[in-house]
Amino acid sequence: MAQASSARIDGEAIFATLRSEILSGVHGPGTPMREASLAERFGVSRTPVREALSRLQQERLLERVSRGLQVPQVGPAQIIQVYDMRILLEEEAAGQAARSRQFTDLMRLEALLERDRKLSNPDDHTRITTNLEFHAAVWECAHNPVLTDLLERLSTHLIHAPRSTLSVDQRWDDALDEHEALIAAIDRQEVEAARELARAHMETARRIRLKLLREGALKQPLRPYIR
Repeated sequence: MAQASSARIDGEAIFATLRSEILSGVHGPGTPMREASLAERFGVSRTPVREALSRLQQERLLERVSRGLQVPQVGPAQIIQVYDMRILLEEEAAGQAARSRQFTDLMRLEALLERDRKLSNPDDHTRITTNLEFHAAVWECAHNPVLTDLLERLSTHLIHAPRSTLSVDQRWDDALDEHEALIAAIDRQEVEAARELARAHMETARRIRLKLLREGALKQPLRPYIR
């Protein structure tokens, strides 16, 4: 992917670009991140690249392997653990959003939903990106920086899961309807309704992810049994 022209490209800019690309699925699990190739891509020395890669590793968006750094490959058990925690935190965030939302918060949520409804058969990458942006907007409605930080850190783990649950059958359209219902509950400041909607929304995503993981396991070749 070509880097957009910039008057000044430093470690911060490289970090922000690579972080955004990893979070949106541009670089899949196992993708190597090499200083030399990245320095050439951004037109800088290795020093700012090394700084950016170090920060990405600290955020667990990269892992160190024998050949260097790569986008992590997360196992099924950890993926489900992340869903379990997100169900709890998303529920809490929705409830706090219903209590603390401001008019500008509602305007942003409604604008994001309207944007997403206008998308025509978006690809997997677009669905991941726009969905994460909507959820982040809900977290911001809670006006609880500690909760937002926890959710941001937790959500990074799911970017390494193969294929978005939003691309399964009619899940994209159903999810947008659920987003609309959540906005309405937050608007009316119905705390318990918002919590229940958020929990059901994430539990559905968890069920679909389990289904995808089972299907993936069936496609794995059987290893010969050696006595």
